[in-house]
Amino acid sequence: MANPILREKIRNGEFIFAPGIHDMITAVVANKIEFDVVYGTGYWLTASAYGLPDAGIVSYTQMVDRMRTLVQTSNAAVMADADTGFGGLLNVHHTVRGYEEAGVSAIQIEDQQFPKKCGHTPNRIVIPAEEMVDKIRVAVEARRDPNMLIIARTDSLQSEGLSAAIARAQAYKEAGADILFVEALESKEEMKTACAEVDAPMMANMANGGLTPMLTAAEMQEVGFSVAIAPSLTSLAAAHAIEKALLAMKAQGSAEPEGVPINNFKEFCSLIGFEEVWAFDKKWAK
Repeated sequence: MANPILREKIRNGEFIFAPGIHDMITAVVANKIEFDVVYGTGYWLTASAYGLPDAGIVSYTQMVDRMRTLVQTSNAAVMADADTGFGGLLNVHHTVRGYEEAGVSAIQIEDQQFPKKCGHTPNRIVIPAEEMVDKIRVAVEARRDPNMLIIARTDSLQSEGLSAAIARAQAYKEAGADILFVEALESKEEMKTACAEVDAPMMANMANGGLTPMLTAAEMQEVGFSVAIAPSLTSLAAAHAIEKALLAMKAQGSAEPEGVPINNFKEFCSLIGFEEVWAFDKKWAK
């Protein structure tokens, strides 16, 4: 079942700023920080699990398994990237049912051609708006849990312009989408225009190094967004820290190189759940 907190926050007008989760260590750290909504990012879950780019290479089966594991690991409601729904209308129906059974609280579907590409990289091609409207209608009909929201993303801005992207978002709202996501907005003015013209909860993407200006939570609320994600922050921070640690290890010949801060191992054992294992062993081990 979906965690109802996401729907409740949207209904109550509470702004949501969710970190992207790329692996389960990140998920347990987010639990420690007490985020109540997180984002299962397709780009970074693909990169962390398979070392592959976000280019439609990973299958529905692989991604729904990652999302199911994230839901089981996280204490938060999970907004989950589902690419294009992994194909046509029947694929969308199957994807919505699978993600729903995995327990996600929102499923995000985009209007790119399959196979898709990351929303902040070039050469994205979108399907006709009418085809995406049908996908949203299928998703709404496939959904059985009313607490699972449907996020409709359009990647049409760079190829069709802002007016067309807004028109698509409006059409997707009329088809039944709960949250609208105009991807890769390139200025604060574009962000304001999109939020003003689409009468529905709007989602922003704070992708480090992407096309969209980086705003604070307060600034995004002022612009008019209801939801924002930071999909790349933890992944890029982790990659930077790992590279720095490995360079220092190689240079210094030590597994405790100077100048590299690391977490306390005993504290991490507790964070990952070893105290429960030790308590079980104390009770049952012979």
